[in-house]
Amino acid sequence: MNLLLLNVIVLVYLLVTLYLGYRGWATTRDTEGYMVAGRRIHPYIMAMSYGATFISTSAIVGFGGMAGLFGMGLLWLTFLNIFVGIFIAFIIYGKRTRRMGYNLGAMTLPELMGRRFDSQFIQWFSGLVIFLGMPLYASVVLIGAARFMETTLSIDFNLALLLYSIIIAAYVVWGGLKGVMYTDAMQGTIMFLGMIFLLIMTYVHLGGVTAAHQALTNMANLVPQSLAAQGHRGWTSMPALGSAWWWTLVSTVVLGVGIGVLAMPQLAVRFMTVRSSRELNRGVLIGGIFILAMTGVAFDVGALSNVFFYTTQGKIAIEAAKGNADSIIPVYINAAMPEWFVYLFMLTLLAAAMSTSSSQFHAQGTAIGRDIYETLTGRRGTGSILVTRAGIIAAVVIAVVLGYILPENIIARGTSIFFGLCAAAFLPMYTCALFWRRATRAGAIAGLVTGTLSSVLWMVFVHKKEAEALGISRFIFGRDVLITQMPWPVVDPIVVALPLAFLITIVVSIITRPPDSAHLDRCFKGIK
Repeated sequence: MNLLLLNVIVLVYLLVTLYLGYRGWATTRDTEGYMVAGRRIHPYIMAMSYGATFISTSAIVGFGGMAGLFGMGLLWLTFLNIFVGIFIAFIIYGKRTRRMGYNLGAMTLPELMGRRFDSQFIQWFSGLVIFLGMPLYASVVLIGAARFMETTLSIDFNLALLLYSIIIAAYVVWGGLKGVMYTDAMQGTIMFLGMIFLLIMTYVHLGGVTAAHQALTNMANLVPQSLAAQGHRGWTSMPALGSAWWWTLVSTVVLGVGIGVLAMPQLAVRFMTVRSSRELNRGVLIGGIFILAMTGVAFDVGALSNVFFYTTQGKIAIEAAKGNADSIIPVYINAAMPEWFVYLFMLTLLAAAMSTSSSQFHAQGTAIGRDIYETLTGRRGTGSILVTRAGIIAAVVIAVVLGYILPENIIARGTSIFFGLCAAAFLPMYTCALFWRRATRAGAIAGLVTGTLSSVLWMVFVHKKEAEALGISRFIFGRDVLITQMPWPVVDPIVVALPLAFLITIVVSIITRPPDSAHLDRCFKGIK
């Protein structure tokens, strides 16, 4: 009976999702409708779509699992998600992005940057970075959903990954951004309710808020010796300042994602879908509450899962998950929660994964169709939409293939890599484009290339996690990393690449010819 009920719930959910995708298709009549939803989206739909795109299975499963490993220190990421990812993004960046995008007729973040600096290179190179860099992020979102389906429904991981991807591709290819945002809003509502239920039931299960947190504090002596040697001081304490564990938590997890959100192309385009700044003001409260319920609950529950596993199995969370942090949340849900809630939470994760994946694939498709194909060929109209749809299908295929071959413990790391890459490549150029009239084309190009290359080179030759896995440094130089002195092997690329890209953008802009004043007046029309 329970299995029958689950099948009915999932079937109804999928039918509603496909219907909303159809609604998006039926009301999309031109390129502007397909790319930026006609610029008339309701603030609730925009805010929920933004939040649901931002928060995925990588946040709930991947970072929730990381909280089971690192502890409550991950809540600093929740603070940055709300302060930077919602307040600063909506009020400071969002308003200028919406207005400048309207002034220049831009429909993607690379197109906005390309038109602001009057550079085709910026547009197609940015589109290339998105299309080549996002598959890793997209694949870890797919993995998060498939892992939970594997654990909950006892179905093969590969089959779950394939079926899930086909469903998403169906409504993203035809519905465009409007279809994506309609389904995002519905999925975000389901996610919010599911996470609130999870928080309440966790505290009920562990004897209340005070008892649960005190029990977690008292477990500090159970930290494995290998982790304690790296700086882990317990699940309610920050790691030892300057330790390898501290650098990983702060530079890779907190800063990489917390700052990188400002330059995420699939999020920035949401600002161009509303008709005025008033809608962005209204979206701040909705988005802030949503992000608090998503990341705050996931990180809190992930850390507290240690109490549950130690009480019931005599193990800490990472041991109960057999060393795979990506499995901590799925294993906890299936072990601690009643069967009906397991089904509800599977729907929550399905919604989280679909909302993010659909936006990722749409962003990759528009990068190919709008930013690369149109820029390099000069052709516009129906042809570019067809190329965009082909790009979406290609993006899905690449993400699925990566989902099959990527190792365990990759969800949170894969997310951080892409967020950090976007921050280094796009944030200096994006910030200067919106706030500094003196920024020049040469400065923007220099910063874009510097941020991209320095981030990639640091991952390949210095940052131990990626350098060891890729093996390029060992193949060329005979060793895993070129710099072995601590803390550099554990310092995330964003700490080096982002300041360097900002510096290069500013210096080159200062020493090169200022932009044409008439062009700047057009860009900044209506912007105070």
